[in-house]
Amino acid sequence: MEFNAKTVIDDRPLTGLQYATIFVCFLMNMLDGMDVLVISYTAPAIADTWAVSPEALGIVFSMGLFGMTFGALLLAPYADKIGRKNMILISALLMGISIFLTSFAQSVGQLMVYRFISGLGIGSMLASTAALAAEYTPNKTRDFWVSFVISGYPVGAVLSGIVAARVVPAYGWPVMYQIAGIASFVTIPMIYFFLSESLDFYLRRHPKDALAKANKILIQMGVEPLSALPPQAAKQAAIPVRSLLHSDYRLPTFQLWFALFLAFATLYFLTSWIPKLATNAGLSLELAIYAGTVFNVGAVFGIVLQGYFSSRYGLKRTIGIFLILTAVLMAIFRFFVGSDVLLLVFGLLGFGIQGGFVGLYAVAARMYPTEFRTTGVGWSIGIGRLGGIIGPAVGGILIGMGLSMSTNFLVYAIPTVLAGIMTMRISSKKIS
Repeated sequence: MEFNAKTVIDDRPLTGLQYATIFVCFLMNMLDGMDVLVISYTAPAIADTWAVSPEALGIVFSMGLFGMTFGALLLAPYADKIGRKNMILISALLMGISIFLTSFAQSVGQLMVYRFISGLGIGSMLASTAALAAEYTPNKTRDFWVSFVISGYPVGAVLSGIVAARVVPAYGWPVMYQIAGIASFVTIPMIYFFLSESLDFYLRRHPKDALAKANKILIQMGVEPLSALPPQAAKQAAIPVRSLLHSDYRLPTFQLWFALFLAFATLYFLTSWIPKLATNAGLSLELAIYAGTVFNVGAVFGIVLQGYFSSRYGLKRTIGIFLILTAVLMAIFRFFVGSDVLLLVFGLLGFGIQGGFVGLYAVAARMYPTEFRTTGVGWSIGIGRLGGIIGPAVGGILIGMGLSMSTNFLVYAIPTVLAGIMTMRISSKKIS
């Protein structure tokens, strides 16, 4: 009888090795959140220092998202060939170096280059950690654990927002990038020593010393070691993305891409522009940063609860409800402007949009098999990030035209509700 890694993982309680892998993936997504949102938290200070227009800032935001798109589309698929752990190490190096160098930027052009490079690492990191978490967690709780790992993203955003609110006004925006870069470098030894490569990757791809490395993992999990590797899987197509468009995956892939495109457009409009819109509305720099932080506090709770509800009631229904209710809240946002509950509303927006959007990562991780899972997750994220590129850039144009915060929110309620409807219609039989 052929050995099946997923059966071993599905039929046993989580071990220390699996919890360590989940924790390191969670930590790396915290770094992602910090590195993505640091530009948003420092944008008001950069705009004041360099007299940068909203349109130019919108392009800077989008350059980071271009990098994330290319990272997810072009770098992440290599994790299916070189391993998830190696790709996570490469991503962390790219992020650390570029974020640290951003503190020395002297122009908007340099800022755009550094944001693009850091985006490459961020895009491939998200795809690799989501795939690895899916491969080390049992089927029954996989949606929860993948969502939990991705919830590191808003946790990192919250912590960096708290730090930015104190550091940027007192010491200037470059210091914030130095702190973020050093934090990225510190995690590299943790990845090397505590993150385990995918067991399924060793058994299916047969890299060098695969049997010894697989058996080391099995022993740590309390499983009898193997005497030989199972037969190697058939060689993948020269262009792995073809697998995503195979007849079994074509329609659900396009449906997922469309939902992610729309959800990303709204999410990155909100994460990029909330602090700047808040300063336009008359809040101090510190309170504006806290507005973005509260948005991400809500996201932490939204992502974890979405994972819990998805395990009980199904991914598609849960995600769809989250996104549709978020669209309703955005459409009526004008009724809360100037009220005492405004910060609570920001928290609820983060709860809904990020809870729903992260659930789409779990959809991708569940929909595709190990052979091209990182490719599937990476391309889903990459196509989605095209919406993320357009969202902040269009937001910059609308804000430059003088449209109010509530009007912008009403505009972006439209793609949000469409994303929720499309999610409910994803036709994959692997998704509940």
